[in-house]
Amino acid sequence: MTDNQTSPKDSLETLRARLARFASDRDWDQFHSPKNLSMALIAETAELIEHFQWLSQDDSRNLDADKKQEVAMELADILIFLIRVADKVDVDLVKSAWEKIEVNEARYPVEAVRGSAKRASEY
Repeated sequence: MTDNQTSPKDSLETLRARLARFASDRDWDQFHSPKNLSMALIAETAELIEHFQWLSQDDSRNLDADKKQEVAMELADILIFLIRVADKVDVDLVKSAWEKIEVNEARYPVEAVRGSAKRASEY
């Protein structure tokens, strides 16, 4: 199976391996400390925010094709840096996400929070 033909089960791992190889082939691991990758992640997140700044709620949900492609590329950058940070600190993102969902389900029970945007400490 090639990098472009992954099953949903292993696609994140395949992407992690390809990103690691990409960085290694270019001798960039020397620059890819968790600190530097985290800083790059924040910078890319700020670039994503710029696309939505000053848009109304409705406009932010209805991007034209060009803007949607630009947003897609920023999201890809964010995902790439997120995967690289996780790889460098040996965190299984999928496992951690499932664990966090369980924590959030306990912190935000449906019967207490449905339709509300309050913080957990406000319930």
